[in-house]
Amino acid sequence: MEILVQMAQNQILELTKDKSNMKYCFTISFFICIAYANAQTKDSSTYIPTNGNEAYRIMFYNAENFFDPFNDSLKNDEDFLPQGNHFWTWNKFQEKANNLFKVITAVGKWQPPMIVGFCEVENRFVLNQLIEKTPLARLNYGIVHHDSPDNRGIDVAMIYLKDQFTPIHDEAIHIVFPNDNAKKTRDILYVEGVTNKKDTLHLFINHWPSRLGGQLESDANRTFVASVLKNKVDSIFKANINANIIITGDFNDEPDNTSITETLKAKHDYENSQAGFLYNLSYYLKEKKGLGSHKFQGQWGMLDQIIVSGSLLNKQNNVYTSTDNAHVFNADFLLVKDEQNVGFQPNRTYVGFKYNGGFSDHLPVYLDLFNK
Repeated sequence: MEILVQMAQNQILELTKDKSNMKYCFTISFFICIAYANAQTKDSSTYIPTNGNEAYRIMFYNAENFFDPFNDSLKNDEDFLPQGNHFWTWNKFQEKANNLFKVITAVGKWQPPMIVGFCEVENRFVLNQLIEKTPLARLNYGIVHHDSPDNRGIDVAMIYLKDQFTPIHDEAIHIVFPNDNAKKTRDILYVEGVTNKKDTLHLFINHWPSRLGGQLESDANRTFVASVLKNKVDSIFKANINANIIITGDFNDEPDNTSITETLKAKHDYENSQAGFLYNLSYYLKEKKGLGSHKFQGQWGMLDQIIVSGSLLNKQNNVYTSTDNAHVFNADFLLVKDEQNVGFQPNRTYVGFKYNGGFSDHLPVYLDLFNK
């Protein structure tokens, strides 16, 4: 199957030199990626609900350094330039964009995800290239993006299907650390929008401070970001205790770390869920299913998480979900053998400074929502 996909991709690249072939090539590539993903994925879940209710798929993906190859004098992007440490060229950038397209298509299976949240994207340009210059162009995605003050210039962002979701408000929630105004990190992206079934969703896309320097040494940074997020969530609950809230992202913490359980107060007693509280579905994925989204020193962790409001766990709600509808997407093509440890690990773009041509050092996570 891999050989067939590679042959098809090579043919598509040749055909797309003639713009008259573009629509034809996009369609071929779209369905090839779906077939390839369905043949390889370990997750047997399908996008079409068995009860016939309409489903919306919401995905998050740490894109691992989705940079363009152009210098931005205001950002520390020197490693990802043609002359930089990673020798990041236009061709590598195009391959990266096409790899992201393949993952999004594979997660969507026969229907593309309604919403895809990202972290580690450099700017709006790379997102435009993704949704306009790959076969995603046929799907009519829109973009929500704000530049973050992160020193490396990496942002959080979101794309959405325009015929399924309409943003009505978005903002970048800035993080200003107490007693250290010079410290920079990514904003939290907040988007309020309405689905085509008139369900209002409140979405938060996160990329919390890294564990650089050690987990304990950096805990305070993530705890503070969690407190900022909690304040915003509480303000939404104050206005509407039944609000449909979905929080996702790379938290650089595990579901049982204090930033998540004590500061954000994300619970995991799903059977007793209540409106006005948050519930971490990724705790279930890690503790009950033994899954992970990122591998470090031979151990799988669940840094990429999905947290929802209690109303979304109530099947009497107009839009709802459950623990069984949260997933880690671990298709074979996203994994390679872990040569230093056991099992497999994500097939990443770079291994150190060596170009690997893979996808990301994280696996995507996704959630299905259903309508009554």
